[in-house]
Amino acid sequence: MQISSLIHYLEELAPIPLQESYDNSGLLLGNKNSEITSVLIALDITEEVIEEAMQMGANLIISHHPIIFTGLKKLTGQNYVERSVILAIKHDIAIYSAHTNLDNVLENGVNTKICQLLKLQNTQILKPLKGELQKIIVFVPDSYADIVRKAMFEAGAGKIGNYDSCSFNGKGIGTYRAGEQTNPFVGEKGEIHSESETRLELVIPAYLSAKVINAMKSVHPYEEVAYDLINLQNEWLQVGSGMMGELPELMNEFEFLSHIKKIFIAGSVRYSQLLNKPIKKVAVCGGSGSFLLKDAIKAGADIFITGDIKYHQFFDADKKLVIADIGHYESEQFTKELFYELVTRKFSTFAVHLSKINTNPIKYL
Repeated sequence: MQISSLIHYLEELAPIPLQESYDNSGLLLGNKNSEITSVLIALDITEEVIEEAMQMGANLIISHHPIIFTGLKKLTGQNYVERSVILAIKHDIAIYSAHTNLDNVLENGVNTKICQLLKLQNTQILKPLKGELQKIIVFVPDSYADIVRKAMFEAGAGKIGNYDSCSFNGKGIGTYRAGEQTNPFVGEKGEIHSESETRLELVIPAYLSAKVINAMKSVHPYEEVAYDLINLQNEWLQVGSGMMGELPELMNEFEFLSHIKKIFIAGSVRYSQLLNKPIKKVAVCGGSGSFLLKDAIKAGADIFITGDIKYHQFFDADKKLVIADIGHYESEQFTKELFYELVTRKFSTFAVHLSKINTNPIKYL
């Protein structure tokens, strides 16, 4: 099987356009048309991980963190990034990364995995993405409404939450006059024509607009298709940053801190002032989540679990919740298992291995 088939599957689950602007997810190295021998899954890419892939005979590494964040101007081996890239190229090992796009999806996402480990219930996105949905409105002859609607559904339109094939359909009369250089589907050149039409309205992710429009036009009978594309400010509840959920039972603050230290195999847990009240609502964000602190407070979380909290940011808890910094690596380490579950659930034609290299650059005494 070619690498491109695996990429297509992963990007259906976590589309590249959903990554943050600073990110660099996708195929970073290698030929997408190469046949997969076996796959190694890692959190980070280092020279040791490349060597591990070589030993296993894997020609594709899937990682969470991209080895290349910004453009490489030189490949002289002056740092671990350059040395890793050189080693991968030398041994024909492709590298694919799914980073913040995998963080930002509700289903099969990094934060969903964290919620599962904590056995949280009633989970939802903490900060849903806003301004990335559009409404497409198209006018089509009644006899072609089903055909056009179906094509748009198949291209990804009409999904709202856990529902699909969602559309609004209104009836009306369309008018037009065909010019001399036209070939009208119905009506005569030079004469005003009235046609019974259906107004189709569907919601689409902005990144799918071109695909949906092309699908619609490919089956629409008119030469000139009348349609509108409107940007929406609706929250996209299935995509966004962090997650929120509830524990099955109340837990004492210190008991819960000890609990998460054990689950995430953390060398330490840095936490803010305890509030002497039980933990029920839990907000989480894998990696660096300090930017979500205000959202966690607004959502009424009792505790916010993440990594990379700075000294002064602990003051911002302001006796409204407890901050628990378990570490960047610790919060995302189970992303490897997430990748493994996703890949092996779909494919059985090649071996999939979990990296045994601990790539955490932080050590604890």
